[in-house]
Amino acid sequence: MSQEQIAIGVLPYGRTPFLNGSCFCKTVTFALYAPPVLSAFCHCTNCQRLTVLEHYDNPMKRHKRRFRCKTCGVCVASYNMNTFQYSIWGPTLERGTDGKILNWDKIKPTAHQFYGTRVLDVNDELGKWVGYEGKSTKIC
Repeated sequence: MSQEQIAIGVLPYGRTPFLNGSCFCKTVTFALYAPPVLSAFCHCTNCQRLTVLEHYDNPMKRHKRRFRCKTCGVCVASYNMNTFQYSIWGPTLERGTDGKILNWDKIKPTAHQFYGTRVLDVNDELGKWVGYEGKSTKIC
């Protein structure tokens, strides 16, 4: 395993990944073995402000860490120490020859979270939430 790879949990031997992903340069790769527990468009100010840091620890939210590729700078994941859950960024997911994310029907977002700090309005039928979907106030 190279210094760029991060092993998360125990990989299920002999199982085929549900979905794969990588950073732009493919130095960092990952595999998902089950559908996500949450899929949403995030409009939080941290996601908006982060650029090419290898990892980022927010002094205001010490329980969260974001991981980036040291080579191309793409953010591929974050970890929340309060919920013990990892997040991955949708644009890093594997795509078919048509350019569309594979298994989209099983992983497509169901909401917009932290919509109050959005950069632009989004006109779609998904719910817009102040914070996390179902755990905060629904805006519309």
